Amino acid sequence: MKTFLERLGKERLYCDGGTGSVLQAKGLKGGELPERWNLTRPDDIIDLARGYFATGSDIVNTNTFGANRLHYTDPEELRAIVESAVQHVKAGRTLANREDGFIALDIGPTGRLLKPMGDLAFEEAVSVFGEVIRTGARAGADLVLIETMSDTLEAKAAVLAAKENCDLPVCVTTVYDESGKLLTGGTVEGVVAMLEGLRVDALGLNCSLGPKQMLPIAKRLAEAASVPVICNPNAGLPRMENGKTVYDLTADEFAEAMREIAGCGVQVIGGCCGTTPEYIRKTIDATRNLPFKEQTKKHKTLVTSWSRAVEIGTCPVVIGERINPTGKKRFKQALRENDLDYIISQAFEQEKAGADILDVNVGLPEIDEPAMMEQVITKLQSVLPLPLQIDTSDTEALERGLRCYNGKPMINSVNGKQESLDAVLPLVAKYGGVVVGLTLDEHGIPDTAEGRIAIARRIYAAAAEHGIPAEDVIIDGLAMTISTDTSSAQTTLETVRRVRDELHGHTILGVSNISFGLPQREIINTMFFTMAMQNGLSCAIINPNSTAMMASYRAFLALSGLDPQCGNYIGAYAEKKEYAFGLAPKNVPQNKADSMQQSPSHGASQNTSQNTSQDESDNLAASFLAECILNGRGERAAAEAERRLAEGADPLDLVNSELIPALDQVGQGFEKGTLFLPQLLMSAEAAGAAFEKVKLAMNNAPQKIKGRVILATVKGDIHDIGKNIVKVLLENYGYEVLDLGKDVSAEEIVRTALDEEIRLIGLSALMTTTVVSMEETIRLLREKHSGAKVVVGGAVMTQDYADSIGADKYAKEAMDTVRYADEVFDI
Repeated sequence: MKTFLERLGKERLYCDGGTGSVLQAKGLKGGELPERWNLTRPDDIIDLARGYFATGSDIVNTNTFGANRLHYTDPEELRAIVESAVQHVKAGRTLANREDGFIALDIGPTGRLLKPMGDLAFEEAVSVFGEVIRTGARAGADLVLIETMSDTLEAKAAVLAAKENCDLPVCVTTVYDESGKLLTGGTVEGVVAMLEGLRVDALGLNCSLGPKQMLPIAKRLAEAASVPVICNPNAGLPRMENGKTVYDLTADEFAEAMREIAGCGVQVIGGCCGTTPEYIRKTIDATRNLPFKEQTKKHKTLVTSWSRAVEIGTCPVVIGERINPTGKKRFKQALRENDLDYIISQAFEQEKAGADILDVNVGLPEIDEPAMMEQVITKLQSVLPLPLQIDTSDTEALERGLRCYNGKPMINSVNGKQESLDAVLPLVAKYGGVVVGLTLDEHGIPDTAEGRIAIARRIYAAAAEHGIPAEDVIIDGLAMTISTDTSSAQTTLETVRRVRDELHGHTILGVSNISFGLPQREIINTMFFTMAMQNGLSCAIINPNSTAMMASYRAFLALSGLDPQCGNYIGAYAEKKEYAFGLAPKNVPQNKADSMQQSPSHGASQNTSQNTSQDESDNLAASFLAECILNGRGERAAAEAERRLAEGADPLDLVNSELIPALDQVGQGFEKGTLFLPQLLMSAEAAGAAFEKVKLAMNNAPQKIKGRVILATVKGDIHDIGKNIVKVLLENYGYEVLDLGKDVSAEEIVRTALDEEIRLIGLSALMTTTVVSMEETIRLLREKHSGAKVVVGGAVMTQDYADSIGADKYAKEAMDTVRYADEVFDI
């Protein structure tokens, strides 16, 4: 009998459908935790599995979506839930006579945001997932299915937990909105790059959308991925009828829509919320005879962050070199003093200057480099969307950086020495990344291009032995100064050209090394940079703050047809009547041909004027405070607010004319999809830090409260990410929030609303099985507290769904709740 991996990608496989929708039909009550049915209603769980196997599902999930110690605090109960869940699917498989079917250990999200956005530490998340995976693997699961992930960092924690605690195949499905973005801003291409770097066996999407809405996203996944793709949609969009959640697609309509998904290059299909064995049976009937398309290798080189993907090879990529202590006295001081704000400032400067990726080197002999690397990467990624290059020769620092990195980073570097290959490549293979290969070995740096190409071939071969594809290796041809060898530039350029033409690979250079020891180095650097790009250079480590270097770069793109309509060049220099290398162009966002779709930078909209007449100085200071908030720089925002107040600024004027407008700008960006959850939360935190300074200046006078609002996740639902986001926004817009937490009964919500005389209640639910609790809460509020307004939100909600349960307002986005609160309180 073939194993899961022997069949995966070779034939169309079918997943099961919804769990909650079937259990509700069997009597699962609103607010009841479905995983406990493994212990209290085992026959129903066995029948659930039997039903899916009998209809043709090849993969059936265990009833463990929310089973982890954050929700089930008794270790023995949790162990029993997971073990029995696996055994029940085994029993269902036997009853259906489907021993060729596979048991998927179902791992859902924790329901909490990871640090720095939330309060859950990354390693704690790994441990939480690992505990369940160890138990499920021992109990006999055939694979691990990590599903319904909306945050790439949490998905990474779950994948590492699976890889480190079992040897089962690992599949991951994430949740996108209709624009193809995760809640935290991740794109399809970025998610694929990260998960494939972590070596998952299949990836895809599930939940939130019906098959029609998922189709364009499924197509993007199929076009981006090299591993098999999974697609498990909901049965359309939900609504409430007669106290029950129903969906707008029948089984026949669902099956017809799944034909298109099966035909676009998806290898594994099934269903999610609202689907039943009938939906899966009809989907199998409708797609069984369709031609099967195996996935193909895409051979793309992508470096990603949590929200941005940079493709290497389509256009030269600029890597900013300024986060590096070499030759930088002020930066060394910042490292010694743990001055992260200075390091962040260097990052923002390079982003505004046009860098695509930032090199991060924090190596000083007198500091703890591994701890500093983890700290700096975490801080940079909390406020900056640019991908990073982890630059270190310390393997412990490298692993600390790789482990906490949210995305697929560049890694600088490995070389041809066996010691280096043995130390670095296993880390690249485990965590994923695009690794720089230096063309040097135990004998030093070859004097000839032939010698360097030979080392490049050995690095490619060693990488392949670790399962690292050639496209994830970038060769550094090593720019050596021409001050001691005037032929060195030609050797480097020949190496770059031959990597492109003979090895069909990508290259990188630390460009400024070419001029070491010479006067007026920028003259040499700019010319060499242009020559290198002409010879096929893929990535350049440069100072993007150098006007001359960026001028050469932009001119090369324009002359090479890589700048459509010369848009990037014109944007930089159109306002300059004359150009000299000492004249800085205005800041413009990069808009390169063939680049991946990118989200605007956190502060990209802030082109702070440098034309500072005396009477504009106050406005400039004000815009700097706003910029700190827009960029999520909490410490700097607090310090700037304190400085302004010390100089006599009116506290209330500071709030009304600067802090609130800055938050409004962030909120509008979030609503439009140009800013994302990490940026929203960090900006809110920065504004909160500034608010604290304002309160001190007012002798701790309380901030004027617009109104008081209750927020709660309803009975039976243990996910509170959405609620917590809304809480942050409401508080920053001047509302007092009574946060009742998660899994809150209707009676407690109503009692609190009456006791506290609350006019607005916000209710959240992630799971369809708990919308009944939301409806019950609204019904009880109408009966006991009819004057209160109710706003609802959550992944399962739609306008029709909200209307059907009697809500006053459906908040699709977090800011919708703030706007509605302003209406309710007549602000």
